[in-house]
Amino acid sequence: MMLKKTTVKKLKGLSDEYKDVMSVMEGNAQKSIDDDGRAYGGFIRTVKGKLQEKITQSLVEIAWGSELNLDMNRLAINSNKIRIPIKPAYLSKIKSIKTQKEILAKINDYYYGLSVDKHVFIDGKFVIGIECKAYAENAMIKRILVDFMLLKTKFPELKTYLFQLESMLGGDYEQATKEPMGSKQTHSIMSYFDTVDLQVLTLIKGARKVNQPINKPEFFKPLEMSALEHGIEMLVDTLKGFK
Repeated sequence: MMLKKTTVKKLKGLSDEYKDVMSVMEGNAQKSIDDDGRAYGGFIRTVKGKLQEKITQSLVEIAWGSELNLDMNRLAINSNKIRIPIKPAYLSKIKSIKTQKEILAKINDYYYGLSVDKHVFIDGKFVIGIECKAYAENAMIKRILVDFMLLKTKFPELKTYLFQLESMLGGDYEQATKEPMGSKQTHSIMSYFDTVDLQVLTLIKGARKVNQPINKPEFFKPLEMSALEHGIEMLVDTLKGFK
């Protein structure tokens, strides 16, 4: 897929913005420690998390507005809680009749408020859910899959993605390739979640190394333009159905 020149230019700007943020992260972390008494690790995790969410939202907006040239007013992105109601059939599993009756009497109050990092709506319809991670490992994959499984009980057609900066999933996820083979562990976990087709996009080449954080200048790694372009292609493939 040949992307528009305007799209590629915006992706280059996104890559440059990432580089700028990473270049000052260490200094800003020290300033936050000195001025506010914040923990170094907490500051770095927060900034990386917000950075990845910003990149992800930008990719959606570029795919919709630049590549597909569609009305931005039709697009909405948020992370508002969505109510996942209690399953009525669950009541029959509760041994206490009193508890059953009390729940049934107020059943509309029984729900779980669930959100992932980015909910993408087109014309008010929830069409894409994206988890944004500075990195992911397989313990996180289990939680991500559970969240999407619950969301798909209400939105069966929902497309589900994991967009990560770095990878700790094993296999070739860290190669930032267009169609990763994946890893044995991750595929094994995914095989138990029949309703969820989780697509993984990695933006930085090389497996995450705990002792070589990319926010330190000597270990900095750029965003891969090819991975950013593939992210646009993935999103366009879903969003083009709403032209």
